[in-house]
Amino acid sequence: MGASLRALRALVLLAGFYLLGVFLLAVLGGIDYAVVTTLHGPIVAKLLLASVVLTVPIVRGMFMLRTPKGEPLAGVTVGEAQEPELWAAVRDVAQQVGTRAPDEIVLIDEVNAAVAEDAKLLGLRPGTRRLYLGLPLMTGLDEMQLRAVLAHEMGHYANFDTRLTPLIARGRAQLIRTIGYFHERADKKVAKERAKQELKDEKRIAKGKKAKGVDTAGEGAMYRAMAKVYIAYGNFYMRATRSTSRRQELAADLASVRVAGRDSAASALRELNALDSAHDFYMGSYATLGVGAGLLPRPGEVFGGLRRLLDARSADLDELRRELSTEPTSPYDSHPALAERVARIEALPDDGRAGQAARPALELLADAGAALAALEQVVLTPEALALKRVDWDDLVHESMTVYVGQGAEDLGEAFAAEGAGPGLGAVLDAFDADPAVRWRIADRFPKSEEAQAATGRTAREFARPVVRRALNQLVTVELTARGAARWQLSWSDSASLRYPADGFEDRLGEALDAAVADLPDTEPLRKLVLAP
Repeated sequence: MGASLRALRALVLLAGFYLLGVFLLAVLGGIDYAVVTTLHGPIVAKLLLASVVLTVPIVRGMFMLRTPKGEPLAGVTVGEAQEPELWAAVRDVAQQVGTRAPDEIVLIDEVNAAVAEDAKLLGLRPGTRRLYLGLPLMTGLDEMQLRAVLAHEMGHYANFDTRLTPLIARGRAQLIRTIGYFHERADKKVAKERAKQELKDEKRIAKGKKAKGVDTAGEGAMYRAMAKVYIAYGNFYMRATRSTSRRQELAADLASVRVAGRDSAASALRELNALDSAHDFYMGSYATLGVGAGLLPRPGEVFGGLRRLLDARSADLDELRRELSTEPTSPYDSHPALAERVARIEALPDDGRAGQAARPALELLADAGAALAALEQVVLTPEALALKRVDWDDLVHESMTVYVGQGAEDLGEAFAAEGAGPGLGAVLDAFDADPAVRWRIADRFPKSEEAQAATGRTAREFARPVVRRALNQLVTVELTARGAARWQLSWSDSASLRYPADGFEDRLGEALDAAVADLPDTEPLRKLVLAP
């Protein structure tokens, strides 16, 4: 479908919203006429008032002339003087696609690239073009893959996709506003009726009578019925515009292939699948690991540390590159399934551009570290920026020490309730004085249904690993507090505890087993952990 036909379709869909409003107003007018000519008395005024009240949101929605502007993505705007190589690459790609280059490039914190255009007069007049480019995205791509992504985005410009956005956005915003207003009026009517009935019940109770209870069924029904009419058109509107969006994505993919080659275009999409998951995991497990302990990585490393994770977990990412989701696309999805897009590209004839040598995409930046640090200043909250900045090794050790210590405080409450603690030494003293205290302590922790039903020796077998884990946590707190053990960073696995010497972990396991045996022996644990 050409740009002209797509523009016409968008106009027709927008006009449909207004035609729906006109139709509903005509229906209400017809009902009013029938009421006035056939009915008499107070009922006429009530029905006319209800008609007027229903008319208000319809008229308000129709005359919302200005399209609400969405919040721009937070990021760092870079000029050509700051990033000459990046701008040169973007301009080159735009020229190859056959479109005007963006006026601004904004570096953002997402595994994504996107384009926008501040078009005027419902898209008839071009406006400022803006390219949003994610630094985490650049972190995982090479230059040819990045050019494929850029060509895809420039393809949206070339196909006038961004020029049609205001048309589609206006219809969507007017539908949402109208539906929301109907629901708002319905909710207010329900709330008013509820308050009225609750007041009546209070008066009945004050007189010694039984309350009737609150029943608001049917209140606001007319508002909700009108909302359903707009929801039905909204669903149709979304399905129609989203189907167009999916076709636009496939057309933009072809621009990607023309500029960067079939293999680079396909590999860029596969890389996106892997990067998206890797970035989410990295932000949750590494970048923000220390927030609860008041820590952040060094400037530039909040987003920049992703490079380390990608290098360390390349085998895991290979599987994500290969295995793309094959779930069917919803009619409301704006993009086709990634597997479909890759399959379409890989089915194209070989263009002889496989295996093109390319440097990492971040090398297009004059100073990647400085760009990553500048991005932090823009997208992180003031509270996050005020946190202490430390090296990765210290961040992992200090954070894990705090978190394990906080967990040990919760354990300490269970131990203290049985007269054991605080501290590892006091707990072991309590075990020596009364071995049964171990099982009573275990009773203070959550249990499975099977453990709750167990008695005698079976109950002890359920309790033993619980007590052992609690003791091990106290040991960790003791060792890290004395500097005898240290949490160690791993980019390929979870953080691990580095013990004082080789073989220490095996001896610790044996000492813990002895402390929770039927005939407990706490001496090995004392000598191993508490001895000076």
